[in-house]
Amino acid sequence: MSPSKARLAVAGTASAVLVLLGSAGTADARPVATPAAVAGAAPSYATWIADVTAVTTPAADYLTQRLAGPGGKNAIVLDIDNTSLETYYHGGFTTPAVQPVLALARLAKAKGAAVFFVSDRTEVIRWPTEGNLKAVGYPNDGLSLRPLFNFDPVQTNKTKARAAIEQAGYTIVANIGNNVTDLDGGHAERTFKLPDYDGALS
Repeated sequence: MSPSKARLAVAGTASAVLVLLGSAGTADARPVATPAAVAGAAPSYATWIADVTAVTTPAADYLTQRLAGPGGKNAIVLDIDNTSLETYYHGGFTTPAVQPVLALARLAKAKGAAVFFVSDRTEVIRWPTEGNLKAVGYPNDGLSLRPLFNFDPVQTNKTKARAAIEQAGYTIVANIGNNVTDLDGGHAERTFKLPDYDGALS
């Protein structure tokens, strides 16, 4: 989500409480194209979940293989809005988890990987964001938000956040988001892009 859209959503209602992501040259997992994607309009909830699952299924297979055996300090990075939480379809003070992504986060955690969130949400809503993630069952080893009075591009902040995770000694094995600004900029072995339908869910 762009900073301007995020600010509008937060300013409009406290219930619209709006988390890192890149590629090291490996192939992205792309959602199946749908008529809604071509039209730039959001599809039905059922279609969205089916399109999300088309990405998280190979992501789960990848994580199962990548995290097998002796590990090290591995991590995955997740965007929040319309990636980890159903912000567009079921926004609210406690927004429901995107169930296929929650399952992916739990799989990674069970296999010894840390789960980090990087979002363009502002630091002002850190507490409700952390509370929402906890309430819907996400493991959370760290949350990076836009610093106050920071006007850098979204991708710049998200790339810096992933670099900071690496500097803490982690290898980011997977980066999951629904926008190219979640994924571009490197600092991840592999990226998985969820559908945004030409920005309808951004």
